[in-house]
Amino acid sequence: MDYFIIAVATLSGLYFHWWIFARIKRWTHRDLALSMAGDDPQKKAYMLEKLEEAAQLKVKKADLETWLNQAADQYSAG
Repeated sequence: MDYFIIAVATLSGLYFHWWIFARIKRWTHRDLALSMAGDDPQKKAYMLEKLEEAAQLKVKKADLETWLNQAADQYSAG
């Protein structure tokens, strides 16, 4: 029974750490996309769509800022 309690506590802690890491990662990526949109609500919606597209394309974390900058520039031109 002691091992079961230890296992449950350990697995719960690991799950919580994974969950909070995933949330923080999602929040930082969202804030990055919204910071490039400025105060324009239509551009904010566009940048959030592009962020979802980047996730689907599995854009690497190191390339995400450049990818979103290019998307922001395309919105200005379009």
